[in-house]
Amino acid sequence: MIGIAVPAHNEEAVLGTCLAALLAAARDPGLGGEAVAVLIVLDACDDDSDGVVRRHRPLFAAAGVTLDSIAVDERRVGAARAAGACRLLSLGARWLAFTDADTRVTPQWLAAQLALDVDVVCGSVAVDDWSPHGDRADALRAHFDGFYQDREGHRHIHGANLGVDATAYRAAGGFEAVSCHEDVLLVKALERIGARFAWSARPRVFTSARRDARARDGFGDTLLRMLDSPLS
Repeated sequence: MIGIAVPAHNEEAVLGTCLAALLAAARDPGLGGEAVAVLIVLDACDDDSDGVVRRHRPLFAAAGVTLDSIAVDERRVGAARAAGACRLLSLGARWLAFTDADTRVTPQWLAAQLALDVDVVCGSVAVDDWSPHGDRADALRAHFDGFYQDREGHRHIHGANLGVDATAYRAAGGFEAVSCHEDVLLVKALERIGARFAWSARPRVFTSARRDARARDGFGDTLLRMLDSPLS
């Protein structure tokens, strides 16, 4: 079974789009019919994120895909990802895939991860809507495109596009319960145990350029810092 863990903190506005994309990826013929379980980790949510999950559950069930949620009160994305991974491992997941609630995976996302036949897949991200940054959107997009390496062999690390073999995840000790950079810390731990890596742009995701970033010092804050740097 393939497990997908998605941390969510008050994401009712975007979670439906995320779930629709995950359902398409879970039904990809490239998976050969392998079972997929999607787990939303509701971290200190006081909105209707859980309701969004409940309303999508029949659609997933009709497609033969499991959709479930757990609630935690951590306010730390590392702890939320770790909780999701722990639950999926207990259900027998052999592969763990991670993304974010404000991210839209492509239909080939999971199949592309598995086709690389490694222990760890570090994928790249793209932004398809820069409008939250108003009149600076074009300049920010150009600045991002100038520094970001959306290609095979990149060295970017994103919790929004990460896949890990279950055995390697356990051997590395899993995610640390931190507020940010949990993805970087896990990758370093996986490197220390000699895991086989693919740094690939083939597993595709589109993520948000929103200004109200949920995880401090994560991707959203990186974009905000770019606004404070010289833009060409």
